[in-house]
Amino acid sequence: MGILANFIEAVAFVVNAGLTIYFWIVIIAVLLSWVNPDPYNPIVRVLRSLTEPVFYRIRRLLPFTVVGGVDLSPVVLLLGIQFAKIFIVKTLYQLASNVGGI
Repeated sequence: MGILANFIEAVAFVVNAGLTIYFWIVIIAVLLSWVNPDPYNPIVRVLRSLTEPVFYRIRRLLPFTVVGGVDLSPVVLLLGIQFAKIFIVKTLYQLASNVGGI
């Protein structure tokens, strides 16, 4: 494999890891929203600061995400993350393989 192929494969790995971590951050934030934790807890504040801006953008772009009082923006985000993992990461791995000549 060439240097470029190794670089593209490393980028694919890092993107995949980042998307997986964010996937679990979203799930934990959703679970915490069901139990109404202390909003001054530092962990809760970090989780909300990582997820609420994305949830807000999804709610603004797709107003139908709130159905019957249930916010479906986390579901839309989780589907988007899975799509990115399948499409972008897989494409990067295939690109690395084509560049490497394998």
